[in-house]
Amino acid sequence: MNAHKKITISLLSAAILTALVGCNDSDSTNTATPTTGVATTTKFTVLHTNDNHGRFWQNDNGEYGMAARKTLINQLRAEVEADGGEVLLLSGGDINTGVPESDLQDAVPDFIGMNRIKYDAMAVGNHEFDNPRQVLDMQRDLAEFPMLAANIYLKDKNERLFDAYKIFDINGLKVAVIGLTTEDTAKIGNVEYTADIDFRDPKEEAKKVIAELEASEKPDIILATTHMGHYENGNFGSNAPGDIALANALEAGSLDAIIGGHSQNPVCMEPGTNDYADFNPGDECTPDKQNGTYIMQAHEWGKYVGRADFEVTGEEVKLTNYELIPVNLKVKNDAGERVLIGKEIKPDEELLTELQYYHDKGAKEIEGTIATATGKLEGDRGVVRTKQTNLGTLIAKAHYNKIAAASFGVMNSGGVRASIDGDGDGYEISYKDVLTVQPFGNMVASVTMPAAEVIEYLNTVATMTAGSGAYAQFAGIDMSVDCEAKKVTINTIGEQDFDPSATYTFTVPSYSASGGDGYPKVNTTENGYVNSGFVDADVLKEFIQDKGHINAVDYTPKGIVYLNSASNDGCLIATP
Repeated sequence: MNAHKKITISLLSAAILTALVGCNDSDSTNTATPTTGVATTTKFTVLHTNDNHGRFWQNDNGEYGMAARKTLINQLRAEVEADGGEVLLLSGGDINTGVPESDLQDAVPDFIGMNRIKYDAMAVGNHEFDNPRQVLDMQRDLAEFPMLAANIYLKDKNERLFDAYKIFDINGLKVAVIGLTTEDTAKIGNVEYTADIDFRDPKEEAKKVIAELEASEKPDIILATTHMGHYENGNFGSNAPGDIALANALEAGSLDAIIGGHSQNPVCMEPGTNDYADFNPGDECTPDKQNGTYIMQAHEWGKYVGRADFEVTGEEVKLTNYELIPVNLKVKNDAGERVLIGKEIKPDEELLTELQYYHDKGAKEIEGTIATATGKLEGDRGVVRTKQTNLGTLIAKAHYNKIAAASFGVMNSGGVRASIDGDGDGYEISYKDVLTVQPFGNMVASVTMPAAEVIEYLNTVATMTAGSGAYAQFAGIDMSVDCEAKKVTINTIGEQDFDPSATYTFTVPSYSASGGDGYPKVNTTENGYVNSGFVDADVLKEFIQDKGHINAVDYTPKGIVYLNSASNDGCLIATP
C-alpha cells in the first residue's frame, strides 16, 4: 500500500447523513441502521498524449490533428463524468519541432490548440529547448496550463526554471503531478540555448519532491508526467535512464503512474512480461507496471489519446481500464485504399477554423516543387537510427559537397526527422518535405584535423549505439568499425586511399560539433572549426534542386562495415 494514500470519506459522510435524516422523520415507523466502516470508491481518468512535434494539423490522409483530438477528448470527458468520474489531461512534452508550418511559427498554433483542448499540465521536453530562450518564454506565457520540470535548474541561481509539480482536485481527490525531463537534454538539446541550465538526475529530484509532497501537501495520488523515454526491459543503451529506471529507483508504489514521452513508442506490453506487444492501431493495450507504478505512453503526434481509468478505494489505487484510442488513423485494405480504424472522429469546427489560419499562413512559405524523385528516401526514426540509409547518405553528401575543402560528411541520425516518399517514378519533392526532414535550423559546419585526430574522433562518433539519435550517418568515407574495441580502420576518404600523414576536412552539423548527442566538442579554432553560415535544410534543398531528379538507389549506403556487434548495421553490444 502507498504511504501517501488517505481514505476518501466525503461521499461516505454524505450517505450517512442522508440515512440519519431519514431516521428523524416523525412519520417513519422503520428504524434505520446506518452503515459504517465502508470505504468509498472514487473514480478518475487520466487522458494523455506526448511528442506532438508540431502536428497541430491533420496529415494529408486526414489522420490525427488537434481539431479531431478536441472532439474525442470532449466525448471522453462527457462519458467519464456521466459515469461519476473526472478527467485529468496531461502531455508528455515535445510540443516543438517536426512540421514546417508549426516550426516557422514557433509552435504558436500547437499551444493554442492545447489551450482550446484544455490540457491540465505538460512535461517539459528536450525539444522545448530547440529555440532561443525568448521563444520558450513566449510559449510559457501563451500556455494556459503549467509546464512542469522538477529537475531543470538555472546554474547561476541554483533554482528551478519551471515548477516542480502542480496539485489538482480531481473528483474530490488531491492529485499531485510532478514533471520530469530527460538528462539527455544537456547533450541532445541545442547546446547554444542550454549552456546556463543544469539538467539534474530525475530519479533523485523525484525522491526529493515526493518527500516534500508527503510532508506538506499529503496528496491522495501522485503522478509523474515525464519526458524521459520507455525502453524495453529497462535497457536504455546510450540514452539517459528512462521511466523504468525512475519507477525502480523509488520506494515501491510511491508513484501511482508515470505518463511518459520522448521514446515515441506505444507502451503496450505482453501481459505479465517486460516485453513489448506487437501493437497495431485498435488493438488492446496493457501498460507497463514496474515496482508498483503504472507506466504509459501514447506513441507520438497525437495519433492516439491514451485513456487510463482509475478507481481509488481507501489506500488502493486500481487501474480498471486502459486503451490507446486512435485519432482517425487509417490502414490500407486489400484494394490499396486507406480505410479508417474504428469510427470517424469529426474535427471540432471552431478549433479547425482557428487553426486553418495558421496552417494556411505556414503553407504559403513552403509551397512549390523543387525536384522529382524515384524510390523512398528512408528517414523513418526506427530505421535511420539503426542503420545507414539512402537519405542519411544524401544529407551527408549534400553537406560536404557544399564545403569545397571537405572530403566526407557526418550526420547524426537524430537530425533526420522524416522520410521523403511518394507514388510513382516521378513524385514531387517540395521545400516542405525538406524542412520536415531537417527542421532544426542547424548550420553546416566543417572541421579540419590531422588524420590521427580524425581517427580518434570517429572512434567515438562511429561507435555510438545503434537505435539512438547519436547513431551517425556517413558519406564519402570507407571504413570498418570495431564496436567492441571502439576503434575504426579507415580505408578511403573521398575515394582516395587514406593517408595517415594527411590532414582532412569533413562536415558535421553545428549542433553535433558543439557536443550535441554526446559527440566530441570540436567547435574550436584548434580543431579548424568553421561555421559555414549555411542552414542545413537550405543546403539539402539546394542539392536536391540542382539535381532536378533524385533516384533513391543512387544513394544506397556503402563503405561502412560494423564488426563485433549484435547488429550488422551499427554498434549494438548484446547484453548477457
